[in-house]
Amino acid sequence: MILLTAFAISSTSYSRTPVLPGSYDIQAYLPLIKGKKIAIIANQTSVIDGVHLVDTLLSLGADISKIFCPEHGFRGEVAEGLTVKDQVDTRTGLPIVSLYGKRKKPLPSDLEGVDIVIYDIQDVGVRFYTYISTLHLVMEACAEQGKQVLVLDRPNPNGFYIDGPVLDTAYRSFVGMDPIPVVYGMTPGEYAKMVNGEGWLAGGVQCDLTVIPCRHYTHKTYYELPVKPSPNLPTMRSVYLYPSLCFFEGTIMSIGRGTDFPFEVYGHPDYPDHMFSFTPESKPGASVNPKYKGQTCYGVDLRNIPVRFLRDNKHLILDWLIDAWKEMGKRDDFFNAYFVKLAGTAPLEQQIEAGKDKYTIRWSWEKDIDKFKKIRKKYLLYPDFE
Repeated sequence: MILLTAFAISSTSYSRTPVLPGSYDIQAYLPLIKGKKIAIIANQTSVIDGVHLVDTLLSLGADISKIFCPEHGFRGEVAEGLTVKDQVDTRTGLPIVSLYGKRKKPLPSDLEGVDIVIYDIQDVGVRFYTYISTLHLVMEACAEQGKQVLVLDRPNPNGFYIDGPVLDTAYRSFVGMDPIPVVYGMTPGEYAKMVNGEGWLAGGVQCDLTVIPCRHYTHKTYYELPVKPSPNLPTMRSVYLYPSLCFFEGTIMSIGRGTDFPFEVYGHPDYPDHMFSFTPESKPGASVNPKYKGQTCYGVDLRNIPVRFLRDNKHLILDWLIDAWKEMGKRDDFFNAYFVKLAGTAPLEQQIEAGKDKYTIRWSWEKDIDKFKKIRKKYLLYPDFE
């Protein structure tokens, strides 16, 4: 059998120690699901040695009644932002209930006949990456209906630092539900424990939560993803750049959706420097109708930035956003209404428009980040980076 588990690269050495996600520890959770009706929240990342979790559990006699799927769908083939439809999985015949369409939270009827919901999705550790919003709402629904939640934990590839403004809940949305920084340094299991323990579910309810931890993982680990987490994050460089570049989704700039290198470039048809260009095109399963489709965009190519630099930086890189704002002539239409949802707070846009430098902006986050770190510490399952 070929082991597809990613390897941990230590921050101080390059020992090849395999990191095992919680799903691999089958003997730890098989007794917890025995004799129970199961629903599974999963996508293309939910694999054990290359075999999907659903297929693995079915082969072991688990009684799976349905699958819930998040943004991008169960097999990870739906482009960003597109509605995921209810359907039947052709491989197993199981019904698939979408949690990225008209409803993002399971209805009471969706949980009828279900005893336990298993969550197993690879995340990237960024607040506006919507899988943790799905986890939050599933926990909330299960708490309300008296159902158990089992999180099979997975490492966080951006779990080695914390940075960014903490969400102001006045700007709560599906791309930011809880008062956490943009990069929050927690695994899905740790995050679930925090949401539960801090009373962040609606009405302060708590769900019956169990987390199966990873093996050989720490927050000093640089975790190499064995499967791309979503269609537009195809490389580790894009995963590391995502926390900084996703802000451009709330501006007039393109971040390369519709190219072979999304989240590794940024540009615009009117960008003044013409040294680099790209042309977004429709890419089924990734970007069907990307921004500036068919138009030449000029901008900045970040594909030559060493991955090692992005690991060592341990901060959001605001330089690109600030520079683009200036290069585009400080246009009134540079920011759109989506930006404040991504930032989770109003001051970031205001600070950039006021000409504040990156150090001043980052300093303004520090007090809230320090408060968050104290909360976070209570729920860590793995040795921290500090």
